[in-house]
Order: sequence, then structure tokens, then C-alpha cells
Amino acid sequence: MPHFPHPDSGMKVTCAVVTVSDTRTQETDKSGQIIQQLLLDAHHTVGFYTIIPDEPVQIQEQMELVSNTDCDAIIFNGGTGIAPRDTTYDALEKLLEKTLPGFGELFRYLSYQEIGSRAIASRAVAGVFRQKLIFSVPGSSNAVQLAMKKLILPELSHLVNQIHKK
Repeated sequence: MPHFPHPDSGMKVTCAVVTVSDTRTQETDKSGQIIQQLLLDAHHTVGFYTIIPDEPVQIQEQMELVSNTDCDAIIFNGGTGIAPRDTTYDALEKLLEKTLPGFGELFRYLSYQEIGSRAIASRAVAGVFRQKLIFSVPGSSNAVQLAMKKLILPELSHLVNQIHKK
């Protein structure tokens, strides 16, 4: 699949990484660790990292809190399915000022190629909140790697640059 580099693809982006889980700790949060390492490998910065329970109010509070930092993007992982405790999508989509429907569509398409029809249960979403780029992906390590390598990292600098254009 072709990759079309953007003129601003070398821009360093400061990101927050938020794992939404009722059970993970910093020691067991493999997906959060993968996101951070991939960001660093791509010469971006991790300005903030935390793990929060899958509670809508806490997810929204975290988005509000991080939106007041110098982070350019927030990458959430976990809580995007349809189980009763999966509330990340519901909490975030209400706050997004602009959405990037193509992100979720492409993520599900790429997931379908790997896991088949189970990809329909993913509610991955991306958008903009208070001049911050927001991504929300499933919490599995494979899903995180797919989203980061195929979608987020190739477009991160470009999308952040677009947000700040006048």
C-alpha cells in the first residue's frame, strides 16, 4: 500500500497516552507501553501517560485535563467494544467538535483483513477537541499496533498541522 509523505511529516508531536481499563496496571499495560514506544521510535514525545477505569465521567475528565496541557494529541486505548463496561466511545464522541469518520472506517477495514467479521464490534473513533487531535482505539495489543503503524503515525504530524492552520 503506498504511503504519501506530507511536507510536515517531520514535525515532532507531543502526545498523551490514556489507557482505559478496570484491570490494567502500569506493569501489565502492554498496549499503553506499545503506543508510547512507537511514538518515541517515530521521534514524537510522550508528554503524559495514565491508566483510568472505564467510567464515562473519568474519561471525560481526563480529556478535559489533558486538553489543558501542551500535548497536541491524545491517544486513548481500551473500552471501544460493545460490552456494558466499554464506555470510551460514548464518553468521547459527545465531546468531539469535529470527527474523522475515515479513521474508524479504515481501522475496521484493516481489522477485518486481520480478524474477519469481528471487526464490526470496534468503535474506534478520531476527531478534534479544543485544538487537540483525539484517537480512541481498542485495547488489544494487535489493534494498537495496527492503528499506530497503519493510520496514526503516518498521519499524526499532518493532522496536527492541519488543526493549527489559520
